[in-house]
Amino acid sequence: MLFEAEEGRLAALDGLARKLWLGGLTNSQGGLEPRLESLAALRKGMLAGDLPPAETWLWLPHPITYALHETIASLGLAAYCAGQEELSDTVLMSLLFHLDLIVDYRDRGAGMTEAARMAIDAFAAEWQERCGQVDELIEVFGRLPEDGNNARWDEIRGLLRSAGWQEVLRIRRLLERLPELVRIIRGLGRTRQSDEHDATTQTTVEVFDEAIAQRLERRTVRVPDMPGETRGVHRSDRIARMLPAETMLLGHPRLRLVWHARRAERTLLSYEDDDRMEEVRLREARVSRPRPGLLPGKRPEMGPMLVCVDTSGSMQGGAEAVAKAVVLEAIRTAHAQHRACHVFAFGGPDELVEMELAVDSAGIDRLTRFLGQAFHGGTDISGPLEKALAKLEDRRWRLADLLIVSDGEFGATPEIVARLDAVKRKLGLRVQGVLTGDRESIGFLELADNIHPIRDWRRYGGSNADSPIHSHRLTAMYFPGALPGAGNHPSAVSGETASAAIRAGVHRGVPAPEAPSNGAAENEHDLP
Repeated sequence: MLFEAEEGRLAALDGLARKLWLGGLTNSQGGLEPRLESLAALRKGMLAGDLPPAETWLWLPHPITYALHETIASLGLAAYCAGQEELSDTVLMSLLFHLDLIVDYRDRGAGMTEAARMAIDAFAAEWQERCGQVDELIEVFGRLPEDGNNARWDEIRGLLRSAGWQEVLRIRRLLERLPELVRIIRGLGRTRQSDEHDATTQTTVEVFDEAIAQRLERRTVRVPDMPGETRGVHRSDRIARMLPAETMLLGHPRLRLVWHARRAERTLLSYEDDDRMEEVRLREARVSRPRPGLLPGKRPEMGPMLVCVDTSGSMQGGAEAVAKAVVLEAIRTAHAQHRACHVFAFGGPDELVEMELAVDSAGIDRLTRFLGQAFHGGTDISGPLEKALAKLEDRRWRLADLLIVSDGEFGATPEIVARLDAVKRKLGLRVQGVLTGDRESIGFLELADNIHPIRDWRRYGGSNADSPIHSHRLTAMYFPGALPGAGNHPSAVSGETASAAIRAGVHRGVPAPEAPSNGAAENEHDLP
């Protein structure tokens, strides 16, 4: 009871974050209660994205209030703070800090109006720079980084002033010219089913088609006047079935004329009889005919992503720019949709860099260093594929898809290809390829389920040259049997079998001999 009245003056602190308590209690401007109440109302409005009217700011003199309100409105800080508690608190802390400097400016000889203007200008300059940097972060990543609105902002600010960040901005603008990358990366992962049909996930079901069939129809037909069953009496002209009463008329000299008249009129009383017979005939009828059919499934999407990026020397120029754009778009998509993303940058043997790029200060630093480096070295695809297959054994990455970005100038070992095919069958892994070269290679076709060519990849490296070939599918066009498989030429055989057939002089249509084993080949070379 003794402290209830005094604590009631601080009730507005319940609407403020703990970090604002010290600045709200000790600020040199205005009274305590109006200042705390105004700060709580201002924080609530900023979180809602709506700047409260200047008339509700009760703790500052009117000239300072209206000038400060105009500055915050011109910077659009309320829109940046919408739903961002930490950023809203940071803005209010900065506001209290600069307002507290009015006393210092006055101690240096400035008047009240000039000191207030100096404090407001310093606040505006700080947040004008920061808003520009926030705009850049939102342009690149779709939203603010995970630690972009707290005390680590100074670290991010240093990264945004680096030369590597300028390369990030250049790659981001490149994405506007490559909308197909957005569609490819969105389709990676198998966490949920999309609304799109996927021909690769078709299932065989029983489908019923309507058809016309000839069906046998049996029915019983009644045949009138056919000897069979007597049903009653009726009038007719049949003499054999007339009643005896009608026969009596014939013996009378005059009534016999009546009989002849009745017969002519078919009014003789006669027994009515008929018989039944079974009739069989063909009739056309609509029937449902079952047949096996393919039911397309829903395309899975929105899951973890494994990205293998070729950083060999053959990727320099436009292909390098496209590869970096793929990495940046993968990071943007993962950050915006809360998905995991792991990048393997591979060159020659033992030249493999792994990066799990989260959008925070450390992740932005790794991203700027990667996008700022030049590609060089050889090409070894087996190393990153082994790492990716090992990653898929983890439950977290079980529903991931693999994306390979390369010019296709590589070849995986048969063991790696076999392991990759086994994982595709077991886990449903899908391997997508982005081709930054003129034609698809056999090595790329062995690994990727689908290859998406970037035809104008040279233009993204500053060259205006067009592709020298008319199609990227030269391998499929001119070498249809290069790859054995269901989707290739049915006569495709392995290289060992083809070599054995050539040595044996086997012609087309004759079964090829089996390829010799390593031991047989060695013995063959030992022969004189």
